[in-house]
Amino acid sequence: MKSKDVIPRALAERDINDALDFYLAEASRKVALGFIDALERAYRLIGERPDAGSSRYAHELDLPGLRGWPLRGYPYVVFYIAREDHIDVWRVLHTASDIPAWMAGDPSRSETAPTKLRPFSDEPCFILP
Repeated sequence: MKSKDVIPRALAERDINDALDFYLAEASRKVALGFIDALERAYRLIGERPDAGSSRYAHELDLPGLRGWPLRGYPYVVFYIAREDHIDVWRVLHTASDIPAWMAGDPSRSETAPTKLRPFSDEPCFILP
C-alpha cells in the first residue's frame, strides 16, 4: 500500500510553530529538533497506516473519521482525518489542553494552555506549574 501525503491545515501549522517557539524559548534547540523528529515519525506512520490513531475524539466531538496519534516523547497529539488521497491534519495539540475547545478553534476556553508549562530538564518531558 502506498503512503498517503500528510497535509497540515493552517491551524496545525500554527500549533507546531507555537510548540517550537515554546521549546526554543523554554528548553533548548535539541528539544525543539526532537519535537520535529517526533512529528515527522508520526506523519510517516499515519501516512502509511491511517487507521492507527485513536478515534476517541471522533465520538466526543461528533467528527466522523477524526483520529489522534500521540507524539513519542512529547505531550502532543496529531489530530487528523484520512481522506481518499491524503491525510488531513487538523491540529497538533498539547495533551494538557482542553482538546475539545482547541479543536473547535477556541483556545480561550482551554484550562491549561501549553505556554504555561515549564521544562524541568533538557529532555522532552514537561510538568505543570
